[in-house]
Amino acid sequence: MKSAVSPELLRTAPPSETRKITTAGAIGFFVENYDNSVYGFLAGIIAIVFFPEGAEAVALIFTFGIFAVSFVFRPVGGVLLGMMSDRVGRQPAMVLALTLMAGATTVIGLLPGYSSWGIGSVLLLLAMRMIQGISVGGEVSAAMSFVGEHAPPNRRAFLMSFPQAGSTLANLVGNGSAFLLTSLLPAEAMESWGWRIPFLVAAPLGLIGFYIRRKLEDTPAFIALKEEGKIVRNPLRDVFTRENRPQLALAFVLPMLNSAGFFVIFVFMPTYLNSQLDFTRSHGLVVSACALACATVAIPFFARISDRVGRRPVILTSCIAIIVLAVPSYLVLGTGDLLLACLAGGVLGIAFAGNYSVIHPMMLELFPSHMRTTAYALGYNVTTALLGGTAPLILSALYASTGNVLLPAFFVALSAVGTGIAAYANKETAGRSLTQFA
Repeated sequence: MKSAVSPELLRTAPPSETRKITTAGAIGFFVENYDNSVYGFLAGIIAIVFFPEGAEAVALIFTFGIFAVSFVFRPVGGVLLGMMSDRVGRQPAMVLALTLMAGATTVIGLLPGYSSWGIGSVLLLLAMRMIQGISVGGEVSAAMSFVGEHAPPNRRAFLMSFPQAGSTLANLVGNGSAFLLTSLLPAEAMESWGWRIPFLVAAPLGLIGFYIRRKLEDTPAFIALKEEGKIVRNPLRDVFTRENRPQLALAFVLPMLNSAGFFVIFVFMPTYLNSQLDFTRSHGLVVSACALACATVAIPFFARISDRVGRRPVILTSCIAIIVLAVPSYLVLGTGDLLLACLAGGVLGIAFAGNYSVIHPMMLELFPSHMRTTAYALGYNVTTALLGGTAPLILSALYASTGNVLLPAFFVALSAVGTGIAAYANKETAGRSLTQFA
């Protein structure tokens, strides 16, 4: 099927509109990722609240199991909201994704614990995490396509980096909230009601994001498709056509480091440091915050470089850096020294930022407009479900049986090998028209 939009209908938004779109995308991404990250940072306390006493290690594994199950629903949300994005528009899909996320997170903050409702509270927690999975699965490709399709080709990665930086900033804020609460409240208060506060913040954040996104117009590329009558009825079917299979294969492999690295280096880090290296909860959150802060600052810098020299050099450099630095950094974490641990976390955050800054432009640039968000969401979310959401569960279970504290380093380094191979095999896509493909 011919999917290219006529050049005369293709345009990018003017600079003032582009800034507005980028800011709105970053704020929305912040809300989505803040809501999703709070669960990971408070996993240790959630295990206490939602599971019976006396089996803390098993409760933590079950808590991360619920975290992982929600990721099974990411591909479902990615496909459903991706098809909606390709058929109805990027903007409506983004609004729906944000509404689902904010609503489910607020409900989690209101749930009674195991002591009140028993297994019923666990099942409701699982249901809300499933809704969150559907939401995030659709959010990533819709929001990134929204910003990328408005951006001029020579600044695409740079402008898309602000939602990415917004996601790490969201994790940093979630981390900071957990740190303040665990530092200021006694353990009894934290387990009784303090853990609810970060979840309940989702309600006003969701309303702000909803208001901003409702005011946005859809992307020029989607509007052009609509004007030319080239919106397809079933974009998922087109994803699997012979001509798109090589790109689809890359879409499954390219996000390996992104999926494993994000959840191991940032989300799982506080629990890992507390449960496996005997750091206090507060110190574990401080180390994770250093990694997040360094990554947040570095992401736009690496994205701008990729707009100038290409996506492949930046992501390959990041992969090599992770492969070389993962084990030494985790050995430094194992010393138990807080200052050295913060330094190691910062190094890992910067090394990972090179990958994080360009993975979404690369994914966006793989596919034509009429099926972009569906294909993008499918590849990205399947890999995230397999390597991201399951990472805390797998690593916690393996540690329980082996006691090897370097397992996270090996996990991240191996994922970097996979992403590096895919990035090397991929053609350079920097500056590519989003409607015309070779």
